[in-house]
Amino acid sequence: MEGREQRDPGYDDWFDEPEPPTETNAGAGRSVYDDADEVWVLPEDEPAYHRPHRDIVIGGRTLTTTQLAIIAASVLALFFAILAAAGVFSSSSPTPLATTQAKPPPVTTATTTAVTTPTAEAPAQPLSPGDTGSQVKVLQRALAALGFSPGKPDGDYGPSTQAAIERFQAAHGLAEDGVLGQQTLAALQQALSG
Repeated sequence: MEGREQRDPGYDDWFDEPEPPTETNAGAGRSVYDDADEVWVLPEDEPAYHRPHRDIVIGGRTLTTTQLAIIAASVLALFFAILAAAGVFSSSSPTPLATTQAKPPPVTTATTTAVTTPTAEAPAQPLSPGDTGSQVKVLQRALAALGFSPGKPDGDYGPSTQAAIERFQAAHGLAEDGVLGQQTLAALQQALSG
């Protein structure tokens, strides 16, 4: 033990960093390192293509590929958020963006609509199928005003006018004969006045 000097650091060195490799423990084909710090640092004179990560300079700042990936992902997220806000991804119409200008309220004008009942008069005399003329037109307009339309007033007491009279008679509890007699004419005049 005389040839070897016993070194006692004063603490247990079992947890210390391992010794840098030497030729005896480095194995075949490995080089000897004098300083352990050089193992973890790349030499400055090594070409850029040997470095595992390339640094990119933008605006005088050096960015790593990881930083560039984060920036690119943020830009894409912002782009898609703008598209979503514009309604590109929905099937409905896009939502209009808020404007700073307030629109004036619409101007409304008050209008009144008078509800009027159609003024129709009853014929002056009883009528029967086959009659023609202005009194038949008056009858046809009166029936239409009461909701028993025989069609276009043509002045001809035909089958459509007869059917309209029958519907009117049935609605008012009269005999359904299709003839505008005295009793039906009185019911017609009363229905038009009320």
